[in-house]
Amino acid sequence: MSRPIQSLTRATTILRLLAGGERRLGLADVATSLGLAKATAHGILRTLREEGLVEQDPDSGKYQLGAELLRLGQSYLDVHELRTRAQLWTDDLARASGEAVHLGVRHQHGVLIVHHVFRPDDSRQALEVGTMQPLHATALGKVLLAHDPSLRRNRPGRTCEVLTPRSPTDGADVAAEAVLIRERGWAASMDEAWAGTASVAAPVRDRPGNVVGTVGVSGPVERIWDGGTVRPGLVSAVRDTARAISRDLGTRLR
Repeated sequence: MSRPIQSLTRATTILRLLAGGERRLGLADVATSLGLAKATAHGILRTLREEGLVEQDPDSGKYQLGAELLRLGQSYLDVHELRTRAQLWTDDLARASGEAVHLGVRHQHGVLIVHHVFRPDDSRQALEVGTMQPLHATALGKVLLAHDPSLRRNRPGRTCEVLTPRSPTDGADVAAEAVLIRERGWAASMDEAWAGTASVAAPVRDRPGNVVGTVGVSGPVERIWDGGTVRPGLVSAVRDTARAISRDLGTRLR
């Protein structure tokens, strides 16, 4: 039987300590409670903070659990229900749009496809459930990026991966587009992740109104875009589908 990795064991012990003790604990409190050297405890806390699992109060320097833990817990509980609630609506969207439909959630630094409805024609298609899509170059990814502060943290100034000649590469530009996406309620991409492919997506929200996923259509550029803009009616169809799934998850939409 393999032995547990000590650093991971210590990290989870710190998280449990923060969850069960005072609201905030200082470095000395954490180190003393767990019998660790301050340098060791500080290194683990710094890593947890960089991952969003722990937050540090700027005034007192004390630590508490981070918002990323809540998001991770919600994703564990919601993915199955999200997929179940979305099936009817995504089938309808595929029929109405004539394009493939994908439902995605955040996973690490990308979009995990949890449901895929084939384009309703006789063409040969491969099931994409379980595959990953990039955040910065797909409509699904852009929606998640726009609504998740932890994904946008420190992004301005960073260089994004070049996938096609049209891929957005400047982190500041990606962050600026995220503001627009939040304002208008949908995202689009064209030739950014795969040459000749375009997509449109909108956010799916849970009961409290948090964005827990994204749904969208994808297909050849000439069928998604028309004269430099997204095909008329496609944005409305995608947004209506996202709203319908959100309502089934219990959210109250304006």
